[in-house]
Amino acid sequence: MTDSPTDIDVDGAGRQVRPERSNLAREAIIAALQRFSHWAFDGGGLRRATVVIVVHRRGEEFGIWIIERASGLRHAPGQYALPGGRSEPGEDVIATGLRELEEETGIVLGRHDVLGRLDDYVTRSGHLISTIVCWAESHPTIRPNPGEVARAYFVPLTDLLVTPRFPRDPQTGLLLIEFPLLGVIIHAATGALLYQFAEVVLRGRHTRVAAIVEPRIET
Repeated sequence: MTDSPTDIDVDGAGRQVRPERSNLAREAIIAALQRFSHWAFDGGGLRRATVVIVVHRRGEEFGIWIIERASGLRHAPGQYALPGGRSEPGEDVIATGLRELEEETGIVLGRHDVLGRLDDYVTRSGHLISTIVCWAESHPTIRPNPGEVARAYFVPLTDLLVTPRFPRDPQTGLLLIEFPLLGVIIHAATGALLYQFAEVVLRGRHTRVAAIVEPRIET
């Protein structure tokens, strides 16, 4: 197993780039992801899942889709997340992501629409989350699955150029993230993945997020 990267530019998180930098073409996103060597977990014993960051243009803005999970779900009801879910037997990372994207949002994409990957992320609960970045050439038709998704939000890339907070867990001292978006605070894992996307694709940095952990859930 390769070592898990733990470096994170906390001090640099507040340095902003010009908003127009967000108006990226498909080729620019591919180039940014190719310059970034994503970390892939090569061990076993974890439950695998894939989430999808779908970039497309709406009018003069480029953005991505965030979902609000349905309130009736057993896991993380009502939370804001990226489309995605658990792998089924025989699926690879991409197959899982594309299937879950269609099931949750109705967006149908193919392997040729995948631009690259971000780092794998290991959760406290023993899940391995892989993130693929996709491009939707035309405005996709959004049909949220009411059993899984309460609502889907188009988020302009400029909205991702925010300054997250990085508090420490008061009991463990581990690094947390508070990513402000859609009027709420989004924590890891989703907050960490959005932060890495903004760092790698929008800011051109090679920032790792494995050191960021999910907040503990009191029972």
